[in-house]
Amino acid sequence: MKRWSFFAALGLFFLVRVADAQEPQAALGTLERINVFGASLEGNLMGESVSPEVSVYLPASYNSEANRRYPVVYILHGYTGTDQGWFGPEGRRQSDLIADRVFAGGGAQEMILVMPNCYNAYGGCMYANSATSGYWEDYISADLVAYVDNHYRTIPVRAARGLAGHSMGGYGVMRIGMNRPDVFSSLYALSSCCLNEMSPRGGERALAMERIKTAEDLAEANRALRTFAVTAAWAPNPENPPFYFDLPTKNGEVIPEVAARFAVNSPMAMLDSHAGALRKMTAIMMDVGEQDGLIGANRALSEAMTRFGVHHTFETYEGDHSNRISERFEKSVLPFFSRHLMFE
Repeated sequence: MKRWSFFAALGLFFLVRVADAQEPQAALGTLERINVFGASLEGNLMGESVSPEVSVYLPASYNSEANRRYPVVYILHGYTGTDQGWFGPEGRRQSDLIADRVFAGGGAQEMILVMPNCYNAYGGCMYANSATSGYWEDYISADLVAYVDNHYRTIPVRAARGLAGHSMGGYGVMRIGMNRPDVFSSLYALSSCCLNEMSPRGGERALAMERIKTAEDLAEANRALRTFAVTAAWAPNPENPPFYFDLPTKNGEVIPEVAARFAVNSPMAMLDSHAGALRKMTAIMMDVGEQDGLIGANRALSEAMTRFGVHHTFETYEGDHSNRISERFEKSVLPFFSRHLMFE
């Protein structure tokens, strides 16, 4: 009996190995990392590149079906991240491999994926229009879209363009979606930051920010980077060197005029005047982890969108700010755009 069990198990092992060997491999897409010039970034006072890196994923059929055109999903990374955090052999999530698997398995229709790198000296551009950090909202919705449409076989209409992003990228999705419904038709915001909680505060930490006068001071004050990133994006001032922005406090006290400039960049504050733009979207999706500290702000924006008659879907799931993003990209993001974008 023991000998029979051994040989039966051995036979089963070889049967499994043969089945594995015969299972078709997922067709592989192509990943390109290019630089795309943007007139919208020229003259930015931080001196950041006007030709940022951009990761472009082309699905497996792109090279074999020369007459086929594809919808495009533009994806915005989070604060302190880059496009390489999502794509490429060194990527933490390797979204190109996920896309190969999803498309080959029929979980979504094939599409082009594009992610620009907006990492800067302060850790991120916030995807806002700023004389200091660059007109990133215009770069994405005008310069980058035009380049992709001119250099790849896209379906060059808004119905075939989606916008997705995580954290800072989710914030970018909401603000760009509100301002450019003429360019994008479907939005997916994952674990969005900065929706309504960015009112500046005074106190000792504000005083510490005010004491930073040089790049050397900034290098020694790591915690200041996020404050500097949002201030460069939301309160630029070309006449205030060396950082060319207005901090929202003086002597530890909030400056109401600068605080107001922060507030108008909050999607919650923008909603009353931009709800009509969001109502033009084919589909809007928001999600956030139950253990994510940003869940309250995301739920509040969803509830406000409902009050303003903006049709959308809001989902929560077991997870924190980043531990389930790869899974969401595979099981939710790509299928969402497959359902809602225009395909040939």
